[in-house]
Amino acid sequence: MMQGRPLLIALAATTITFALAPAAGAEQAATIPSATPLPPEEAPIEGAPHAPVAPTPDVTLSNEKSTTTWAHPIDELPIYTLPEDRAHKITHTHLLTEDGFSEIYMVLVSHVDSAGQTWLKIRIPGRPNGREGWVRREALGDLHVTHWAIVINRHTERLTVSYEGRRRYVAPVGVGKPSTPTPPGNFWIRERFKLTNPKNPYFPYALGTSDYSTLSEWPGGGVVGIHGPFGEPGRIPGHPSHGCVRMLDKGIAWVGSHITLGTPVRII
Repeated sequence: MMQGRPLLIALAATTITFALAPAAGAEQAATIPSATPLPPEEAPIEGAPHAPVAPTPDVTLSNEKSTTTWAHPIDELPIYTLPEDRAHKITHTHLLTEDGFSEIYMVLVSHVDSAGQTWLKIRIPGRPNGREGWVRREALGDLHVTHWAIVINRHTERLTVSYEGRRRYVAPVGVGKPSTPTPPGNFWIRERFKLTNPKNPYFPYALGTSDYSTLSEWPGGGVVGIHGPFGEPGRIPGHPSHGCVRMLDKGIAWVGSHITLGTPVRII
């Protein structure tokens, strides 16, 4: 933090709100595609009896190691503690990230209730970290699958990337210092920016995660990013940051050009 001033990356029509410092010249790697709305369900015939629905086993959609399912929201609907409308409401889906792009929800499980309604268990971005809940299927658009996964070990100061469960890349990282540690848990990539200006401290990529730092006063709530060395390559590996994960140019260039949106990020 520099004299308490909020530190941002200026993008043409957006701002990366990671918990670090100001920069300019960022460009988004690609337009995040809009989710395609699902076709409307057929309306029931008035007066027709509802046939009982045989219970079906829940379907696991993500193991967060070799297969992970994610989706963009297409409606703002309640998120419940259980897959039923009478359950406690945790919050509701929101359509956009802090930077104005289509939000991403990790989808864990699919469940069909006795009335034939499909529910999805999701991980919820936002404070506090680590929340899960259930939404009706119509809250989310098409389901996407990624086979990439990232594990960040704060003790060994290493980031490991795997594809279909097999290790593909290992690189040193700089993580949060003791006063502002990088929060552990299960997260995912929500945004990806390719930066074209080598003088940008985040160069050459910045990845926005669903992890939120201890610095809640930062713009956007203190989103933890994975990005370039912030002008301090000599402090990687180490614990130099306010919560973000710093990588050397070569390392973040490989990660940023390979992984996809929705990639799970486990921080231990």
